[in-house]
Amino acid sequence: MRAAVISEHGTSDLITVHDDWADPVAATGQVVVRVKACALNYHDLFTLRGMPGITIPFPLIMGIDIAGEIAEVGADVEGWQVGDRVLVDPWDAVENKLIGETVDGGLAELVAVPARTLIRLPDDVSFTDAAALPVAFGTAYRMMVTRGQVGPGEKVLVLGASGGVGTGCVQLAGLAGAHVIAAASTDAKLEQLAALGADEGINYRETDFMKVVHERHGKPRVSGSGGLDVVVNFTGGDTWAPSIRSLKKGGRLLNCGATAGFAVETDLRYVWSYELDIRGSDGWLRSDLDALIELVRVGKLRPPIDRVLPLSEVRSAFDLLEQRQVLGKIIVAPDR
Repeated sequence: MRAAVISEHGTSDLITVHDDWADPVAATGQVVVRVKACALNYHDLFTLRGMPGITIPFPLIMGIDIAGEIAEVGADVEGWQVGDRVLVDPWDAVENKLIGETVDGGLAELVAVPARTLIRLPDDVSFTDAAALPVAFGTAYRMMVTRGQVGPGEKVLVLGASGGVGTGCVQLAGLAGAHVIAAASTDAKLEQLAALGADEGINYRETDFMKVVHERHGKPRVSGSGGLDVVVNFTGGDTWAPSIRSLKKGGRLLNCGATAGFAVETDLRYVWSYELDIRGSDGWLRSDLDALIELVRVGKLRPPIDRVLPLSEVRSAFDLLEQRQVLGKIIVAPDR
């Protein structure tokens, strides 16, 4: 089969596309999926570069988010047959493994996965849309809905709104009836985010987002006036402190990551004085993915797809992701 393989940590030029990589075989309890779409995530970049505390078994095929058709069914697998359309839940809770990180993933024509990770995919949900869901939208759904409980009329700021998780947060907040403020690095991205439902935009490259929030929505006061109900922050770093200072009394800070740095400073005076609620959210549950598939099926949610590239252009796909030259998801289609 054709597969994109890494044999050491580094940059995208170390990704090698092989045309004769050995086909996977379905072991007991597994199926082999013919990959129709594999969405890239920033986590794939972390895997490529190397992450402290995580040992990668080289050679490795990356690619976490996978949708396709069953090509082979292994022994002791019930309820599935060749040709079934499936989305793979990439987190195998039984083995505590993430597909595409410590076991081979979807940047190949075929991938072997445990049958317990399969989610049946309705005919009216495309492989491309489905592949965009687990890591980015699953994370966004759990943070915004399951944990964050964003509701009608609330003012919600989404930092890093143009990425996979960010676009999911913008759409889900809009579906909840919130007033959505999207922060992104270019005016062009803000225009695209407005098309996804953002009510306001802030270009954080040109302005201080906290100052803009204070100008438009008032400076938070202990009395309860001014500020935002919710700030979505999965960047950390130097965005953390101004996020806290953008919240109204009783506001919620939602967090699922720290792409700009995890060792942040928190002025606890703001936390107690404004009775702030900081809510962490880690990944997703199967029920979150089921809910997302139904939202896509009925037309309430459409993951933004920046582009679909063949496996032969996988290096370019990683470069675009690293350079943040996309809005939404990059999909790799191995059989193109």
